[in-house]
Amino acid sequence: MKVGFWDAPEGAEQPVSVFPIGEESLNASKGSLTAAGALAKLATLDSAELARMCPNAVALLSKIAEATGSQKADAPTQLFRLTGLNELESKLIADVLGEGEVSGVVALPDGSLAQIQESVLAGIWRVRLETDASHDYLEIGAIPEIVKRAAADLTAADFEIGAAPEGAMNVLPVLAEIRERAQAWRPGTRSQIINFTLLPMSPVDMSFMQDTIRNGPIQLVSRGYGTCRVLSTGIRNVWSVQFFNAMDTIILDTLEVGGVPTVALAADEDFEDSAERLQEIIEAYFK
Repeated sequence: MKVGFWDAPEGAEQPVSVFPIGEESLNASKGSLTAAGALAKLATLDSAELARMCPNAVALLSKIAEATGSQKADAPTQLFRLTGLNELESKLIADVLGEGEVSGVVALPDGSLAQIQESVLAGIWRVRLETDASHDYLEIGAIPEIVKRAAADLTAADFEIGAAPEGAMNVLPVLAEIRERAQAWRPGTRSQIINFTLLPMSPVDMSFMQDTIRNGPIQLVSRGYGTCRVLSTGIRNVWSVQFFNAMDTIILDTLEVGGVPTVALAADEDFEDSAERLQEIIEAYFK
């Protein structure tokens, strides 16, 4: 199944690229820092001076730490605007949060992109709308709400299964199964997985399936233990989930029927750990 592309406004297929969110980092030449790099950078700065010059940033980080500690994976997300920060405070926020394992883009109806980047503190996300830099905010939750909204509102509830092309093997019963499962799935129920690595599907099958269920508005990449690419299809509750090895070769190719795949979600224990780590950073470098 061909994935990793989205339908550009002109109709041409172009690879989705993730725009760098951390441009305003204190280490601007290299963008936002990793967790170790962020703390190493902070250690070279005068903490008392930073606290004096960046009161809004320190206050925001404290609020985020408190909110993260009370967050649950199944609860509504919490948003924190980044307005009211001076240039140094914006850079400080970028360096403290760094860039975590999950990033992605959401294609919006007007043709623009929303970019998301998980921080090094799992469950704390940065979201930026491509067309409006003022819509740049932090969000605490399992996944930013814009991903859930796009998955629900910018996909189709049903699809038609056309006549199988010459050379097809198993695509028609597989499509029928996908359609049945997608329409039956409800929030709170377990996701169901169709494994193409084990299922005999010809290139004709895969091409016909791609043309039938189409690509959706969301592409996420998780770079935890190896690389996983999550792409919404054009059908509600149906996702392409692919795992790659170090040579960028697909080792597991699946369709997942359900909510946002768990590989991209923060869990309850992530919020607890992130809140504790962020509070330790605040105590060590700004108090």
